[in-house]
Amino acid sequence: MLKLAGQMLRHRKGSAVATLLAMTAGVLILMSLGVLVESGLRFTAAPQRYAAADVVVANRDITLTSTMLGETETNTVVLPEGGTVPASMVDRIRQLPGVATVVADRTVPAILPNGAATGHGWSSTAITPYQLTKGARPTRDTEVALDERLAASVTPGDEVPVLVNGSARTYRVSGFVRHAGPRPDPHAPAAVFFTDAHAAVIHPRLGQVDAVAVLAEPGAAAAVVADVRRLATEAGVKAYAGDERGLLEQSADQAASLMLVQLGSVFGGYVALLVMFVVAGTIGLAVRHRRRDLALLRAVAATPGQVARLVLAEVGLLSLLSVVIGVPVGWLASRWLHQELVDRAFIPDTFPVRGGGWAAIAVAVATVTVATGAALLAARRTVRIRPTEALGEIAVESGRNGVLRLIFGFAALAGGFILIALTGAAKGTAALGPAMGLLCLFVLAVALLGPWVNRAAARLLAPVLRRVWGDSGYLAAANLRANAQGMVTVLTALVLSVGFGGSIWFLQDNLDKQIVAENRGGMLAQQTVVSATGLPDSMLAQIRDIPGVLAATGVRNTSIIPDGAAEGADAQAIDPEGVDLTMDLKVRSGSLADLHGSAMAASTLQAGSRGWRVGDQVTVRLGDGTPADLRVVAIYDRGFAFGDVTVVKDVVAGHTAVAGYERILVRTEPGRDVSAALGEVIGQYPGSSVTTTADVSGQLADDLALSAWLNKLLIGIMVGYAALAAANTMVMAALARGRELALLRLVGVTGKQVKRMVHAEQTGLLGVSLLIGGAIAAVTLVSIVHTLTGQLVPYVPPLGWVSIIGGTTLLALFTTILPVARLLRVPPVAGIGIKE
Repeated sequence: MLKLAGQMLRHRKGSAVATLLAMTAGVLILMSLGVLVESGLRFTAAPQRYAAADVVVANRDITLTSTMLGETETNTVVLPEGGTVPASMVDRIRQLPGVATVVADRTVPAILPNGAATGHGWSSTAITPYQLTKGARPTRDTEVALDERLAASVTPGDEVPVLVNGSARTYRVSGFVRHAGPRPDPHAPAAVFFTDAHAAVIHPRLGQVDAVAVLAEPGAAAAVVADVRRLATEAGVKAYAGDERGLLEQSADQAASLMLVQLGSVFGGYVALLVMFVVAGTIGLAVRHRRRDLALLRAVAATPGQVARLVLAEVGLLSLLSVVIGVPVGWLASRWLHQELVDRAFIPDTFPVRGGGWAAIAVAVATVTVATGAALLAARRTVRIRPTEALGEIAVESGRNGVLRLIFGFAALAGGFILIALTGAAKGTAALGPAMGLLCLFVLAVALLGPWVNRAAARLLAPVLRRVWGDSGYLAAANLRANAQGMVTVLTALVLSVGFGGSIWFLQDNLDKQIVAENRGGMLAQQTVVSATGLPDSMLAQIRDIPGVLAATGVRNTSIIPDGAAEGADAQAIDPEGVDLTMDLKVRSGSLADLHGSAMAASTLQAGSRGWRVGDQVTVRLGDGTPADLRVVAIYDRGFAFGDVTVVKDVVAGHTAVAGYERILVRTEPGRDVSAALGEVIGQYPGSSVTTTADVSGQLADDLALSAWLNKLLIGIMVGYAALAAANTMVMAALARGRELALLRLVGVTGKQVKRMVHAEQTGLLGVSLLIGGAIAAVTLVSIVHTLTGQLVPYVPPLGWVSIIGGTTLLALFTTILPVARLLRVPPVAGIGIKE
């Protein structure tokens, strides 16, 4: 059977190559994404800071229960600001038997004149691979030991200014330390060590520690770990031992691992469905063009089982060949994609891309399963009919279609309309799921209802085609009606490429444009003072006292997790004094004047998603997991640029990893230049700088363009694969018409008339595809954009639809004109005997 299958493939090179191309491209895409996802899943962060500890108590994540469309889900969310452990845990753990050392680890961001650093208490050197290389340990609150990377032009005994916990302080350098670990993280910030008592004072979360590291006595590690786990569970935190300690490092590699896994789970599913859909359609069309061969085998007494095994053997050989080609090429493509992600700073260059074995197995199994299933489904009728009826069945195109196909088609269509209603009823980001679902359902409906769509279109277009192309138009309309079933795959491929290209691609443009427009429209301040470690209230007061400054607003970015949500919402914590002069949030209801105490303002997107209204008392969790009850006092429109939630600074005080403000917005009187005065204030705080809000908006646009690169790359893969499928399908359909075109020429139709007929067919089919695909794209894009931004008319770049329509038109014409031109070069007498 395999030998016969190989011979059949050699004599059907056109359909075999087309099928192989579709499957190989699908394997390549899935493999390249699968390798990255597998790398993310297999990545284990090696402990560095806590390498010497036997067990570490921390609070890095929280388990939340959310409800989406009536279904309850449980998600583990990493705390955006990092959780804390009560300082009382230190004494409780110290009393356990077998404990040798207990270290209360506190992390304090700091900025020195020659760079940023991370501060800790000196006792943490017992658990971190740092050793003293010069000088002595700090013994006073005014002393620090510096990482050697910060030692430029500084010697022990010198004084250095340090911006820590939002305050500018001066310290005497007591000594220098060096990272002594076997595998230091090159991306890790330099370290600064204070006395333990001073680290507790400047820690932004008083009464809390970031982690408690425990070193056990020799031989007592197992018992200590068990006892510490018990205490941690009682306190509502977690204990990490062994490789689990690496989860607490919060390294760039770990963030990259999480990003790749999320990328695969969210985007990989859509790509897999698209690949399966295209592969199934291409194989179905290829088998359909083989009906004469299969019918002949049935006519010479081949059993249904033999024909089915032959089809499976052919498709199986192509599937295995596509895996052999696609898997290694996909593995190489994953290396290219990894390098692109590194070059654009999405992941660090230290993140390892490894594995691929499990991804290759999964892709191979999925490809073979889809291919064989599609082949059997396409050949089922030829396999089942009686041998004496086989050749007669395929002599002409059957006008009958299954009732189940019609039922499922209308069900998919109805499901799409239901999702339109759900998208409109859902609020905020909850509408994204239904909107993406309706795109897929409408394309599926076109695939199922394609025969009826093609026949209806042929009848409606017949007068137009006859008027424009004359007799050739008449033949084109007749062909469209007669071959309605065979052209379903071509119609679906074109609709798929137009639908995906016209909706998902432009969605990113709409979101980016909305963010930049909101930022520029809502930013009333002219200048912005920024710092990586926090700007204190004293600096804010100094700026407000500068003559010519109308208002200054301190802003700290953080996250708030609404009750029942699966992820955090971006939030800004502000000093509300004069906020109406520095930013315009475009308040829709309520008033920012009421923003004080335990109050919050929410964006329309977030309020709609959560069902919040002005006056509601809602429960949220702050960035470190602490629950808080807040009252909604205002709802505003500009949430994309200014965050989904706005609270006063007192709400998040002590609950963020960095104290102070991230930036201070400065509004000055018209015509007043306060640059010199601002410069004097900034000079008192190392690491701070000032820029115009126009520059900030420009940088925001550049950052969005960078982040959009990844989305558009992935979307481009989907659109490109859909376009490849459309081209592949149309070439197959065109080359299968050799006998048909030869017969027309034998009965007197000229070559010119045949070309005009084909052009008329393609114009009609292309027009229907653009109309249906454009409608699907428009409905999807309008639904999402209106729900997210409130705009009824989405933004489409000037060349957007020109590219979609023009590209699809050129694709359809070239993939039909060139194959047909090749067929017309064959004499009709010779062409009437060739395979279809």
